[in-house]
Amino acid sequence: MEESATAIAIEETPQKTKVKPRKELLPPYDGPVLEVRNVHRSFQTGSRIIHVLKGIDMEVKPQQLVMLKGRSGSGKTTLLNMLGGLDQPSSGEILFSGQPLQDWGDQRRTALRRREIGFIFQAYALMPLLSAWENVELSLRMADVPRSEWKDRVDHCLDLVGLSKRVKHRPFEMSGGEQQRVAIAKAIAHRPRLLLADEPTAELDSKMGAQVMAVFRNIIEVEQVTICMTTHDPTILEVADHVYEMADGRFLT
Repeated sequence: MEESATAIAIEETPQKTKVKPRKELLPPYDGPVLEVRNVHRSFQTGSRIIHVLKGIDMEVKPQQLVMLKGRSGSGKTTLLNMLGGLDQPSSGEILFSGQPLQDWGDQRRTALRRREIGFIFQAYALMPLLSAWENVELSLRMADVPRSEWKDRVDHCLDLVGLSKRVKHRPFEMSGGEQQRVAIAKAIAHRPRLLLADEPTAELDSKMGAQVMAVFRNIIEVEQVTICMTTHDPTILEVADHVYEMADGRFLT
C-alpha cells in the first residue's frame, strides 16, 4: 500500500482552508459505519480493461473488527482504499455513516479522512527523525486539534499501546512491533470513527502480530473505534468479529 501511504503523506501538508467541524461532515447516524453496495472497480491499462472488484456487498458495524482475507491480487487493498475515500468505485455505492462517499468532492473526502479515519500501513509510515511522541503529536497537528489537548492525548495514546516508556525513542531505535504500535497510536490520536489497516502484521513475527491484535481489541473497547483491516495471515482470524474472504475480486460465500 505504498501509493496510499504516499497519498496520505501528501494530504497531511498543512492547508490554508480550515477543516469543517465534525458535526458538519457527518450528521448523527446509528447505522453501520460502512456500507458497500454492489461495488465494481476497473482499471484501463493500454487497450485492456482489468476488473479488480466484481460486485462487492458488505457492511461494518460500529466497534467491530472486520478482516478482509485474501491472497495478493485478490482485490482487498483496492477495496480498503475505497473504504477510506482514496479511490472511487467504477459503479456501486460506498456509504460512510450513511453518507455516499462517491457523491462527495475531493475536498470534503479529504476533510473526512483527516477527521474521521485513521490509516495504518504495513510499512508503518512514521517520520524517521521524530520520536514516538512527536510522531503521534504530528497527527494532531494535521487534524487541527487544539494545542491544549496535545500532551494529554499523546500520552494517553502511547500508554494505550503499551509504549509509555518509549516515548523519546525514534523508529530506528524500536522493534518492528513497537513501530507498528506507534503507528496505531498515531492513527487513533485524532479520535477517528474508523481505522483502516493494510496488512498490519505482515512484517511481524507471530508473537508481535498477536500483540498488535491485542492492541486492536483494546482500543476498540477503550476508544470505541471500528477497525477494518486486510490480511493473509490465518493465525489472527480468530480475533475478528467478521471475516470476508476475497478471491478474484469477489467475496467467497
